[in-house]
Formats: sequence, structure tokens, C-alpha cells
Amino acid sequence: MKVFVLGTGGWGIALAMLLHHNGHAVTSWTFFQEECDLLHRERANEKLLPGVRIPEGITVTTDMSGAAEADLVVMAVPSFAVASTAEQLSRIVPAGTVIVNVGKGLDSQHGYCRFSETIDRAMDGRNPVVALTGPTHAEEVARGVPTAIVAASASRAAAELTQAAFMNDTFFRVYTSSDLVGCELGGAFKNIIALGAGISDGLGLGDNSKAAFMTRGLTEIARLGITLGAKQETFAGLSGVGDLIVTCCSMHSRNRRAGILIGQGKTAQEAMQEVGATVEGYYATEAGYRLAQQQGVSMPITEAMYEVLYNGLSAKEAIRMLLGRPRRGEHEEVWFH
Repeated sequence: MKVFVLGTGGWGIALAMLLHHNGHAVTSWTFFQEECDLLHRERANEKLLPGVRIPEGITVTTDMSGAAEADLVVMAVPSFAVASTAEQLSRIVPAGTVIVNVGKGLDSQHGYCRFSETIDRAMDGRNPVVALTGPTHAEEVARGVPTAIVAASASRAAAELTQAAFMNDTFFRVYTSSDLVGCELGGAFKNIIALGAGISDGLGLGDNSKAAFMTRGLTEIARLGITLGAKQETFAGLSGVGDLIVTCCSMHSRNRRAGILIGQGKTAQEAMQEVGATVEGYYATEAGYRLAQQQGVSMPITEAMYEVLYNGLSAKEAIRMLLGRPRRGEHEEVWFH
């Protein structure tokens, strides 16, 4: 296939390399001429993917018009750029071309909607949209580390086309899913829990604390997801518990690293500045908090994280608040309000 990848961050580069490895003709687009020149000259991005060389066969450009000729368009731009990039794309890409979004988060500019909704709105419903999501670090995919991911879409044909494009039998396995809502929400909100897991690590708490935080965090993500139309079983899959594990437990995770710094006493702003890249969990926490309020869904961990990140509550006080909640049966509130 001809594949046009929008975005040359770590994940965009890693996926372009994967698609090139799979035999596709790949073009990578960046908004910045300086970045384009650097990638042409160095064939590497040492800051994001140290030690990884970008194959010469991948074309790098600042001209988006080439997306018009693509069989598949991949959006790997930062969350804040999804809406504006989709608007640009709508004037270029013909109807029917499948658009694969690989970013995780929600569109705060349009009422915290999912990115597939943002893209679908921009494209006026003319193009099938796929969410490619799951437990994936760009640093590992770029090096060919065995990985599994899920391609979710309302269109079975679009999900299967994406599966065929990205999957190989050496290190990258792709599953399909019809639960676009659940897969997108799992990918967006696990970053909230990863930030909190990092705070737990930064405070020097133990494995018991972190396991409880992750498990109960997934419970409330699922509760909100099901209220919004997701399937229960999705949260036990790659885009749910799988993504949660990798993001909460790895130092590749910007969210976990920022959480560690907060647990050690830094403010959220200081932590994000030190990490030096987008910490999606910070923005996802506000989105999750607002959506839970709108839907009347109980999300105590998200509420506690919101108080820590936005209202200056200390992490230790947030823990006391969570532990002091009324007694519950474990499953009585799992899938219900």
C-alpha cells in the first residue's frame, strides 16, 4: 500500500518504520520544516528514539498533499493537533480512504469527545476511522520488540485493512475490535491511572498500593466507559488492562515519570516541564473528571487525581481520602453507577 503518516514524533516514526518493514511505500509528514530537514540529514531522532535509524526508503515531507494518493492515512499527531490536522486533511483526502488515529486522549475543544468523533466530524462522515491502540511503547516497536495491539472501528472492513497493513509474523500482532468507544476510552484514561501509579512510586509506597490503585482505577474507567456505550469485556483486553499495565509499570511512560516527580514533591507543572514532553494524563484527568460529573458516574480515584493536579491537594491527603471512603463490596459498583 501507499501509506501517509502524519506526525514524526516517536510513535509516528516507529509506525512508519514498521509499515516500511512490512513492505509499504511510506511517506512521513511533519508540520515543521526544521524537523523535516533534520530527519533528512540525520535519518534519526536521538531525543525521542535514541540509537534508532530511519530507513532511507521512508520519505519525509512538509507537504500534506501526498495524502490524496494514499491507500491508508495514519494520524500520529499530538492530541492538541488532532482537530486542526483533521480539518486540513478533509480538504485533501478523497472519500472512502481509511484514516487510522494512533493518538490517545480526548478532544477538549469539542466537549471531551473521542478523537474518532473529531475526525469523523472533520471528514463529514466520508471516511472510515480506525483507532489503533494498546500496550505499545514507540521505543520498543522501533526496535522490533514483540508487541500486540488492537484496531477498533465501526467498519469491519476498515479494521481488517488496518490489521493487514500493520501486522507481521515476526514482532507485531494486530487484533480487531468493533468496540471503538471502549478502546478509545481505555487508551485515553489509563494515563490518569499511570500518573497516580507514578505518584505512588514517588512516595515510596509498595507493590500492594500500586496494584490496588491500578485495579480500582481500571474499575472506574470501565464504569464510565460502559455508561458511554462501551463493552465490558474491552476493559479486560489490550486497550484496557494491557495498556494500563505497560503505562503504569514502565519508565518509558511519560505519565509514570511525571507522577514519580509529583510524588517526590514537585508540582504538576514542574513535573511536566522536567519530563519535557506531553503528559497526556494531566489533560485526561480533567476530561475524565468532567465527563464523570456530566454522566453522574462515581470515579473516586479520578476525582482524587483531579484535586492533586488542579487544586493543590497533597498526594498523601488524597490517599487518606481514598482509604477513608465508605465500605463497599468489590463487585457491587463495578459495572453500575
